[in-house]
Amino acid sequence: MSDKPLIDAIVATLKAAPAVTAVAGQRIYPAAPRLPTYPCVVVTRAESRPGIENDTLEHLLTLTCASRFGGPEEARALVAAVRAALHEARPTLAGRRLVSLRVPYADCFTGADRETTLGIVRVRAVTEAA
Repeated sequence: MSDKPLIDAIVATLKAAPAVTAVAGQRIYPAAPRLPTYPCVVVTRAESRPGIENDTLEHLLTLTCASRFGGPEEARALVAAVRAALHEARPTLAGRRLVSLRVPYADCFTGADRETTLGIVRVRAVTEAA
């Protein structure tokens, strides 16, 4: 199974979250745009592997929150909003049933260009056949 249904559900959940859209608007992308407008949230990594139980899949996703505000405040606010919107969320997936959705890790740091502040939000989801 591809991660696309889960990624689509996460993007939709974030686009419907008032705290996220207050910072990023609708600039929440399933893949990196060629010329992003900041601030934004992008799904930058997705991995799936068989789960422990029959017919479950474990999904590990990394979302990158990027800001050029001129300090870490905007990126921190965006990371906090994304984390709150996703942790224990229950979006509907096409073709699978969501068992759990958690955000076990988040961090903010200055990008290599020293102009962009990046926030990383790691998401762990477990799905099973519908």
